[in-house]
Amino acid sequence: MSSHWLLCPGCREMVYGRAFERAARVCPHCGHHAPLSAPERLGRLLDEGSMEPLAFAVPDADPLDFEDSEPYRERLRRTRERTGLDEAVACARGTLGGHPVVVAAMDFGFMGGSLGTAVGESITLAAELALRRRTPLIIVTASGGARMQEGVFSLMQMAKTSQALAQLDQAGVLTVTVVTDPTYGGVAASFATLSDIIVAEPGARLGFAGPRVIEQTIKQSLPEGFQTAEYLLEHGIVDVISPRDRLRPTLAALLSVATRRPADAPVADAPEPAVITDPGALPELHPWDAVRAARDLGRPSTLDHIAMMTDGFVELHGDRRSADCAAMVGGLARLGDIPVMVIGTQKGGTAAELVRRNYGMPAPAGYRKAARLMRLAAKLGLPVVTLIDTAGAYPGLEAEQDGQAVAIAENLRLMAGLPVPTVAVVTGEGGSGGALALAVTNRVLMCANAVYSVISAEGCAAILWKDPAAAPRAAEALRVDARQLLEQGVIDGVVPEPEGGAGAAHAAAAALRRALTATLRDLMPLDAMNLVVDRHARFRGFGAVPATERKTA
Repeated sequence: MSSHWLLCPGCREMVYGRAFERAARVCPHCGHHAPLSAPERLGRLLDEGSMEPLAFAVPDADPLDFEDSEPYRERLRRTRERTGLDEAVACARGTLGGHPVVVAAMDFGFMGGSLGTAVGESITLAAELALRRRTPLIIVTASGGARMQEGVFSLMQMAKTSQALAQLDQAGVLTVTVVTDPTYGGVAASFATLSDIIVAEPGARLGFAGPRVIEQTIKQSLPEGFQTAEYLLEHGIVDVISPRDRLRPTLAALLSVATRRPADAPVADAPEPAVITDPGALPELHPWDAVRAARDLGRPSTLDHIAMMTDGFVELHGDRRSADCAAMVGGLARLGDIPVMVIGTQKGGTAAELVRRNYGMPAPAGYRKAARLMRLAAKLGLPVVTLIDTAGAYPGLEAEQDGQAVAIAENLRLMAGLPVPTVAVVTGEGGSGGALALAVTNRVLMCANAVYSVISAEGCAAILWKDPAAAPRAAEALRVDARQLLEQGVIDGVVPEPEGGAGAAHAAAAALRRALTATLRDLMPLDAMNLVVDRHARFRGFGAVPATERKTA
């Protein structure tokens, strides 16, 4: 352990060596994360005493007999002597938080972590071991790109490793990438960004082309923080940014839910009724009063409900294409003893958050994010819970240019065929297709003071009555309240709200948890085919002529 003073490459402040090493090489002044070697990565991630190094048989290749300032074989020999590594990746199996895993950790100190045949083969063998053992695969990336000394054979490793991850997708095995600084080129454009979940260290850079190449190509200056983890989170590429001291707990939480490991202490729900299915048991409420109650800013938001009714929630971000819509949130969590993927619209309770969350109206990127998380749930066999509180999908110019209608339509189709139990709850406003894009589920519930409608009462009044002031009349005509929707069979049950309304947040969340756990336990015994058939029958029936009344040709 170093006892001398060091200069932080991030802030240029002096750092005491021993303290720097104890902090896992993270600067105490600016939080800069300095590189770790592959063996150090494995040691920090895996539980003490659990690590079993994987000595894969990989080629010692020089397919081009390459020589620049020195022969490639000589460069390899010297690098091995200097680093003590055989190649730019080290693999091991063990446990992380008690969960079995296979880990492949790259090392930038070995020829810039470049992707050659030996690295590609090791990553592929690690993936194949994870496949045989049905064990999650964690890949820690650090690379400048493909290894030029191996020419097109290096390029082929991108395809080979991508195939290996595709096999894990088909088998339902969780994959996680931990992006460290830097990760570029062929690694970024293959296995690094194909994982189910991408976790990045603060400030880690990820991209296909490096910033100098981009600036030279486009002849423009790049924005501040371009390609950093923070930039990529905002632009929908990264799921989670985790400081090094939080990385193990974050990964352990993900593994706990994604592997469907039983909870250590299942939560017992109270024996009181969880869902009201008899409309007569609900008080009559004027639909306009329901609209006003549903919009009350004192109602718990989706994130409030998640925080109060679940354990171990890890929020996942981004559509992996262009953006992270703040109006749509989701992630892995435990609902009592049931691991779930929970997704919902988020309005916010303050003026500033309402603006930041776009008043809970998702953009296309929000629906694409929801779709990505639902596909992940299907892969891992996790039930999907959606919480809906939105006036509707965002109707702006950029949303239309980005394909808002297509994003909603694709969610409707995707949800219709999900092979896992699905439950939607309208917790506040359920507005139009923007709400339905999260509600094609086996069971649809509503909170007692929520509303669900094809259009807002004001919008209907303006179009049909030519008078927005006729909104109460429109709400009554549309029958938007929970009691009438339950009578019509549009919803399957109503979640009672505590005295004083949903503003009694903890009581509201407890009631919602009871309703969801009871509903999911009814659905979980069904297999994938019956879940899809059940869902299809539910929605096929709306507007259909009863079989007894149909006439044959």
